[in-house]
Amino acid sequence: MTGADGRGDRERSDDASESTAADAVDPGPAVADPAAVIGRVPTEAGLRRELAAAARTLGLSSSIEGRLIELRNRVAAIEVEPVDLDAARRRVADASGEEERLKERVAALRGGVQARREIEAETDEALDELQSAAAELSAAQSERIAAEQALRRARTRAADARDARERRLELRDRLRNRRRDARRELAREVYPSFRDALAAVPGVDVDDAGADPGAYDGPSLAASLAAVRIADLDGAVVLGAEALGWIAERGGSAPESVLDGPVVRPCGRPRL
Repeated sequence: MTGADGRGDRERSDDASESTAADAVDPGPAVADPAAVIGRVPTEAGLRRELAAAARTLGLSSSIEGRLIELRNRVAAIEVEPVDLDAARRRVADASGEEERLKERVAALRGGVQARREIEAETDEALDELQSAAAELSAAQSERIAAEQALRRARTRAADARDARERRLELRDRLRNRRRDARRELAREVYPSFRDALAAVPGVDVDDAGADPGAYDGPSLAASLAAVRIADLDGAVVLGAEALGWIAERGGSAPESVLDGPVVRPCGRPRL
């Protein structure tokens, strides 16, 4: 029944959702907010994630919790500085262009001064203009040198940023893997309670549970209901129409008795 009811797809979706969240800072625990996972049914989560969330509500933690927090802190400590190489390149291009323009102007003015001297004409005004253009050229050359130095520094920062991003991605991959390990550990720890809870869920054969979470071959909704049943949630569980229909069509037990806790129906009115 795994393929038919989507249990396998949901397990793969759990892994995919983590691998595509590379830019988010992962929390330390294997499941940071259990209610966000099992506070409603259908949960849209895999069985191990559901069971790990239930385990967290019971005060359980994995043996690698400290390692998760350490990795989380290492990820958060890596800051990647944004570097605008395009702006630095434009500054060099602009400064170089201005320098070349002024070089041509200085050369032209120098030629004009020489020509006036050859005909023994007045050169004071032409020399003043040449001196002014030469000062502008000197400033433009200084700006070009500064722009080139800034570009070199920006390239160094960009290389450092690439290295930092690679380190952060590597740590995030390790963190996701360790969180997956922690969920598996927590899921195994509460699996006997989950098997017992399945007996209270209509429409499921307890034998479908197998010996561990990876062996479960029963209906997805039934597994979600059993996972919620063993959890110690503070508030009521929101049951969607699909979950309510599942219970009603398979014996008509009250949802509250199936979950052993308060329920909120789609209309939003709890019935305790």
